[in-house]
Amino acid sequence: MSTEAAEVVTIGESMGLFFAPDGRVVESRPHFEVSFGGAESNVAIGLARLGRRVEWIGRLGDDELGHFIARELRGEHVTVADRFGGGPTGIMVRTRRGHGRAFVQYARTGSAGSTLAPADLDLEAIRNARLLHVSGITAALGEAPRAAVELAVRTARAAGVLVSFDVNHRQALWQRDDARTALAGLIAGSDIVFATDAEARLVLGVSDPTRTDEDLAHGLAAMGVSEVVVKRGSEGSLSLVGGSRYDQHLLPAAERDAVGAGDAFAAGYIDALLSGHDPQQRLDFAGTVAAHAVTVIGDWEGLPRAGDLAHHSQADILR
Repeated sequence: MSTEAAEVVTIGESMGLFFAPDGRVVESRPHFEVSFGGAESNVAIGLARLGRRVEWIGRLGDDELGHFIARELRGEHVTVADRFGGGPTGIMVRTRRGHGRAFVQYARTGSAGSTLAPADLDLEAIRNARLLHVSGITAALGEAPRAAVELAVRTARAAGVLVSFDVNHRQALWQRDDARTALAGLIAGSDIVFATDAEARLVLGVSDPTRTDEDLAHGLAAMGVSEVVVKRGSEGSLSLVGGSRYDQHLLPAAERDAVGAGDAFAAGYIDALLSGHDPQQRLDFAGTVAAHAVTVIGDWEGLPRAGDLAHHSQADILR
């Protein structure tokens, strides 16, 4: 693994994931496979596969799942420091319900990830990075994780490091008013913000259905953000950069698993940004990475490598 400073630092919780690959419900007694997932670690893997030097900061339980996750992240060329203990590694169980809808149950109360604190941060790595990526999920885990994310953002801004923030609102984790206040503060300290229509409305306190996604993007930009991306699922995304609007050119995809698509999108966007691509190219490349990711079952397993994006024919068959 390279000893050079990480270009991107991500901070968050990663949990063990148990899922039924055939999409069966729990009542049908499916055979489960074991993996892991977490918004920020998914983004870290996505960027590492695209050739970026990435460090993920998070707490894992000093248990089999925690060591499994650390080993797998390192296997994906993501730098991970030993931060074990504070609780068990959190667990997700993912199955399907009617119409193929993904259903996830969490066991994360008191998890090691929820004990992440400012003292766990590698502030030097953040200062030496080109970009810090965080999300609203970590901020929702408790006061200590929120303080850690806020310190990371302040440290990055003071060092002239770009800050990328994915709102990633999880309403089950905190009260709506608390979420609005904390998310707004993090957005104000960020350079690039990713949000869905609903997340933008939450932060801005907008209930008027006539307000368009472009209106919402302008509202977020007015909070001091230089780049806003409003994610609209299968309709594609739009971005607002320097006051100009850009619309993603859609790429058809044979979707098998949409979980993790937003993280794949963020990884693609960040990679294109660091490569110096223009706003339209950033948006389209992000969509391409996400389109690849959803064709494979798993939170991150379908994230493409640079070579995957260069070859779209049957020439990839090895003989």
